[in-house]
Amino acid sequence: MLRTLKNSVIPLFTPLALLLSIAWLSAAEPTQRAIEQESAKANALFDKHYDDFVDRHPEDQTYLGIKKDYGEWDDNSEAAKLYELEITKRNLKELEETINEDLLDAQTKVSYRMAVEEAKEEIRNFKYRHYNYPVNQMFGAHANVPSFLINMHLISDMKDAEAYISRLRKVDDKFSHLVAGLKIREEAGIIPPRFVFPRALESCRTIISGTPFSNTGEDSELLTDFKKKVDALELNPVLKKRLIQQATAALVDTVKPAYEKLIAFLEDQYTRANEDAGVWKFTDGEAFYNEALRKTTTTELTANEIHEIGLMEVDRIHGEMRAIMKQVEFAGSLQEFFEFMRTDEQFYYPNTNEGRDEYLARAVAVIDDMRNRIDSLFITQPKSEMIVKRVEAFREKSAGTAFYQPPAPDGSRPGIYYANLYNMKNMPKYQLDALAYHEGIPGHHMQLALSTESQGLPKFRKFGGHTAYIEGWGLYCELIPKELGLYQDPYSDFGRLAMELWRACRLVVDTGIHAKKWTREQGIEYYKSNTPDSERDCIRMVERHIVMASQATAYKIGMLKILDLRKKAKNAMGNKFDIREFHEVILSNGSVPLNILEELIDEYIASK
Repeated sequence: MLRTLKNSVIPLFTPLALLLSIAWLSAAEPTQRAIEQESAKANALFDKHYDDFVDRHPEDQTYLGIKKDYGEWDDNSEAAKLYELEITKRNLKELEETINEDLLDAQTKVSYRMAVEEAKEEIRNFKYRHYNYPVNQMFGAHANVPSFLINMHLISDMKDAEAYISRLRKVDDKFSHLVAGLKIREEAGIIPPRFVFPRALESCRTIISGTPFSNTGEDSELLTDFKKKVDALELNPVLKKRLIQQATAALVDTVKPAYEKLIAFLEDQYTRANEDAGVWKFTDGEAFYNEALRKTTTTELTANEIHEIGLMEVDRIHGEMRAIMKQVEFAGSLQEFFEFMRTDEQFYYPNTNEGRDEYLARAVAVIDDMRNRIDSLFITQPKSEMIVKRVEAFREKSAGTAFYQPPAPDGSRPGIYYANLYNMKNMPKYQLDALAYHEGIPGHHMQLALSTESQGLPKFRKFGGHTAYIEGWGLYCELIPKELGLYQDPYSDFGRLAMELWRACRLVVDTGIHAKKWTREQGIEYYKSNTPDSERDCIRMVERHIVMASQATAYKIGMLKILDLRKKAKNAMGNKFDIREFHEVILSNGSVPLNILEELIDEYIASK
């Protein structure tokens, strides 16, 4: 190529031009060293921001097995929330101004996108920080205090025991901030519906029943826990006695009055509550719900679109259930089959301690059987142990059917699959297998334990989470055993479908209540008409929708996305498709938004 200058003909690539060209190419194509340096800088910044957050939150420290501020609670005051907002803004500015996204390796670029988007989302939604119910029939500080101390606060020496006592002595401060937040919400017109109050009050009263709160003849849950942990220490009996006396005094002098003040406030607020169920009743409630759906599903699906997906899935699952009816030669309608499954004694363990032990033993056997099969499904497997445990008595009335608690990163605490065995009529045998697969293996334990153990991810990705990904994986893992030839008993396969149906109905009812102004009673009726679950379960689920707007939409939306991506990979790769590799891509990147998950799978497909 030539050009002319003052009637002369000269080469375009003069020495100077050549140098400039080389410099331009160097800038356009960063060296491997530059990529490694920028990625290392970004990951160090991600971890610094995360470590600073943990350093400000003693409860997160305990979850992570860190004992720095072991005797403290998180500061949940309004001032602390405003302070956190400013830190988030500062962190976002630091990320955007100091990190060159174009110089990051692929995995770090994903982390950068996630960190920036999560910060922007937190800032954008800060105005909705009061659009929730910190005390409700399912959870809240009132129930979290004993649950946290019993399940999270380990006591391995005298110092740990003193930290436990310190936390007991500071429950009043924690509850003062809680009540202040409830008052702010009420001023903005945000009061829980009336049904919340009786059960939240019952939970509070249960926690402060028994010795030393009252003379019932039995120790309270908290005193029982503290005594058990201290008795296991190799300490002088005199020191053990002194610690128990100090804990007893803290329970009487601090914990009991704190709960009594909270009870008095809730009793008073109860008189001003109404029956309105949906968040549409809040100022800008529609905009809030749209944001909640976006955050929960990590998609741009609208409430109407989610509602319609739910209706279609309900119809499809009903069709598969009718096929099982024919298989077992049941003569009658689908509703009559639901009633049969709901009431026939053969499908339930006795509502006794022996029946509960049978249930737990069977759940362990199901999980152990799956452990022996996971080589055919997964390349990387978790090192952390997992146990099955009954939900504690103090929270079993209000807790969900089942849930999973991840292991501590340092190995000091195993992963725990909790089964709520308060009433065995709520835990049918035919759903036992699917529930164990969802909460245990290959479900939440595989995903969350592997994320915790990952060596290649920044901490905010290892320990953070996106509900659609996590719960979508759990629901997908109810289907995997079917593909392995399990669920040979048609009734257990019906149970699997019943649980999937439950999640499909959630799409319909959650959007029905919060976007279409359904009443609580309309939601209950929809579940009763379309599922085999008990009326009690239908009521509890609708009440869950009401106090956790959008959360229950995550399961089915996440599962459908994983199935779509698997189908896409199979179609593109044909005989090269390997389910173990597919699962490795899904699990090795930690919990990610669904759009990023799709990009990761697309990259995997392209690599083949």
